Amino acid sequence: MAQVSAGVDPARSAVFAPLSDIGRAEIVERRLQDAITSGVLHDGERLPSESQLGRRLGVAVVTAREALEALRDAGLIETRRGRDGGSFVTFDPDTARRFTDERIRAVSRVELRDASMHYAAIAGMAAELAADRAGEDDVQGLRELEEQEDLSTAGGARRAVARFQLEVAALSQSPRLVREELRLQAEIGSLIWLGLREEGNRMRSRAARQAEVDAIGAADTEAARAIAVRRIAGGVEWLLDEKSRLETAAEAVASSRA
Repeated sequence: MAQVSAGVDPARSAVFAPLSDIGRAEIVERRLQDAITSGVLHDGERLPSESQLGRRLGVAVVTAREALEALRDAGLIETRRGRDGGSFVTFDPDTARRFTDERIRAVSRVELRDASMHYAAIAGMAAELAADRAGEDDVQGLRELEEQEDLSTAGGARRAVARFQLEVAALSQSPRLVREELRLQAEIGSLIWLGLREEGNRMRSRAARQAEVDAIGAADTEAARAIAVRRIAGGVEWLLDEKSRLETAAEAVASSRA
């Protein structure tokens, strides 16, 4: 099976993938913030040092330091001194919800729809090629992967989707599609899959992935592509609905204060 290396967490790998926009502390901060609030990075998890973070993201150490300072000020990480010290995630559900709500309100509908089309194009092509090229062992590997995933939490579901997406991209046998999938996970994955914080969405997402595996196993390229595209579109539709709900709630609060 042309799969992702054992032990590698694609969601976490995406968090620390090199940035395309070099030198901006705000971008580093946003990526780490998204990873923390979406549950990809766990409460108590130790982050790379400033120098390690800068090297992995391809930014200057001072840029990494500024991003970590901003996260510390926001209460998303804490710094501990001493031999076993460093920067550690301090996940608080209420704080995480506030940050994700602010993130949803800040992104425009045009940006969300554009991101959806881009991601759907990549995921759809990867699924189509996987259906054309995957062997029986590959398909069985995907089924076993789905059986092993923990969907009890939003973070676990997010990691399950990330790994599935990357495994399918690997089965396309296109290194470029794999790289683009990883880049998109880092850039917008945490937003598109925010709906996984709801249990019903986690179950529907799992059912859709299983249907996609069935299509790949049947070498049904059209069905595999269509299911992959619908999964991305579904995530964005949830985001758009949530954005409208948050905006309506904010307007109601503003009116009550007027």
